[in-house]
Amino acid sequence: MKKQHVSLFALICLLGALPLAGQNKADDVTGYYYCIDPFTKEASQNQIYKAIDGTYEGKVVWVANPKLQHHVNLVFLTGLTFNAKENEWENGKLIYPGKNGVYKTYMSLLSPTQLKVRGYWGVAMLGKTVYWTKEEKKR
Repeated sequence: MKKQHVSLFALICLLGALPLAGQNKADDVTGYYYCIDPFTKEASQNQIYKAIDGTYEGKVVWVANPKLQHHVNLVFLTGLTFNAKENEWENGKLIYPGKNGVYKTYMSLLSPTQLKVRGYWGVAMLGKTVYWTKEEKKR
């Protein structure tokens, strides 16, 4: 009888952990991402990192076009927080070099190497979605 209780307990624990298997941890978003600008088609690499206040920020760490070197180290993304229930990073603010204003943004990991980034003005329907590819190290 005792053996059945242990097996049943193990099964309940295993089944209870299954919904968490596809969940991200907040820091999973950190790292280097290869990006193509949706407007100019310029290539860059951005770094997402955890800020001192516990939110997530992004900065440009590499650009393919030498004429855009002044963008390197530009912090263009601030204030992202992880929403475990929605499994996404939200409430971010994004500035876009060459465009006026501050855009709202949220992002989600589609796989360990693909990040979906949505930037928008006002409501999420009025925006653009881009996909960044995670890279192992800084270029």
